[in-house]
Amino acid sequence: MARNRPPRPSVLAGLSHIALAVWALLIILPLLWTFLASFKSNTEIFGDPLQLPGALRLDSWGRAWDKAHVGRYMLNTVIVVFFGTAGTMLFGSMAAYVLARYQFIGNKLIYYYFVAGLAFPVFLALGPLFFVVKQLGLLDSHVGLILVYIAYSLPFTVFFLAAFFRTLPETVAEAAMIDGASHTRTFFQIMVPMARPGLISITIFNVLGQWNQYLLPLVLLAGDPNKWVLTQGIAKISTLAGYEADWPGLFAALSMTILPVMVVYIIFQRQIQSGLSSGALK
Repeated sequence: MARNRPPRPSVLAGLSHIALAVWALLIILPLLWTFLASFKSNTEIFGDPLQLPGALRLDSWGRAWDKAHVGRYMLNTVIVVFFGTAGTMLFGSMAAYVLARYQFIGNKLIYYYFVAGLAFPVFLALGPLFFVVKQLGLLDSHVGLILVYIAYSLPFTVFFLAAFFRTLPETVAEAAMIDGASHTRTFFQIMVPMARPGLISITIFNVLGQWNQYLLPLVLLAGDPNKWVLTQGIAKISTLAGYEADWPGLFAALSMTILPVMVVYIIFQRQIQSGLSSGALK
């Protein structure tokens, strides 16, 4: 009977739950306040910060979308992040698969070269990167920004997926090769579906990282405001809000920026957790 008793909760487990609850409140409350402030007036925002909006004011969302051009910035961001993430996952998954499953001279060297990119801060390369992109004729273009996004996202993608591909059974790939499948067909039709949890997890991480990127667009897209992404637009709106006193419009723009990321994470949170746990358990 003693063996069937559930284990008593330890003090460490209780403290960890309290820490997680405090951390959740520190994340949720500012997001909730930002969303509610987008429906308030300036008087309500600078009054009692805990009071609810007196009325459901949607005009601030309209000003943020039209006057502050959040719609244009969001479209540019979606385009850049879509192609940037797609290119990262395509090249990153192929490189990780080859480095994880094939042995050749320089395999470890190439792998460690990718891993070294994780320790290289972005701001250290902003100057040389600016001149390289300028010489290629890609400055102030979405193509140049997409290529840079892919380059800076590859180290983490290769590092994560290489470890995941090593856990997949080799017998399945060997059986496919015996049946006459080429290396390319084995990768795309057999190994990629098997690695789906890991691919989904790293895709979400890349989307979040590229969506919130600010330094690279600030340097590579500084010239043409029509090509700016959301982070640049929000920085401009925050500056103008201080002069025009349109704080509800600023919080509405912030809410438009936050909501798509939250929706993506809520939809795919189980896939993210299963991908991370699968990679760890295998």
